[in-house]
Formats: sequence, structure tokens, C-alpha cells
Amino acid sequence: VQLQASGGGLVQAGGSLRLSCAASGRTFSTYNMGWFRQAPGKEREFVAAISRSGGSTDYANSVKGRFTISRDNAKNMVYLQMNSLKPEDTAVYSCAADFRFSRPPTSSISYPVWGQGTQVTVSS
Repeated sequence: VQLQASGGGLVQAGGSLRLSCAASGRTFSTYNMGWFRQAPGKEREFVAAISRSGGSTDYANSVKGRFTISRDNAKNMVYLQMNSLKPEDTAVYSCAADFRFSRPPTSSISYPVWGQGTQVTVSS
């Protein structure tokens, strides 16, 4: 599978963005999917993950209640709806795919497939 993220941009604090991740290949529904972010000078951190069917999701505490991950297996897409954005959400956001674990992992090292990132900048 190959992944391509899009939808980043510049938004004011309190605003919203929806990131999309398009996956190639016919086996998308066999992958757990995750979103991660990396701010300048910081390590990559987990944001959200979703199971193969979409029935199970997990979020970092810092985004819980503000971000929503979803997927459309018919379209080979995973989304990250980001509301109530804060300046500290500024980062490069990347989507990733895992085919090995029964539950969507939250550690970046568990994801073998990565897309290129998309920049999200939140101004105060």
C-alpha cells in the first residue's frame, strides 16, 4: 500500500481542518491506520488510530474531544477531522498503515508504511 496525505494548511486558533490520506492498492481494509505529527525540534507523536473496520479508535489525550479519525474502506481513504485547533497543534501530520497487529497501535515504530506529511500551521 502507498499513502498520500493532504489537506494541511494555515488556520487560526479555534478553526478546523480535515486531513485526508489516500491509499493505493486493493487491501486497504486489512490495515490499521494511524495519524502522527511532528513539530520542529520535537519527536514524532501519536495523534489517532483506527482499526481495519473503523469500529475502534484511539486518540492522544492532547487531541481527545477535538479530533476525529474516520475511514472509508470503499474509497481507500482515512480522515482526520481537527476542530478547535490550537497553536500547539502546529506540526507536520503523517498517515501510516499497519498490517501486523490485531488492534491499531499507538507507537510509530509499529507502522511499517508511511505517507509523506502535510503541514498544519495554527496561528494564535
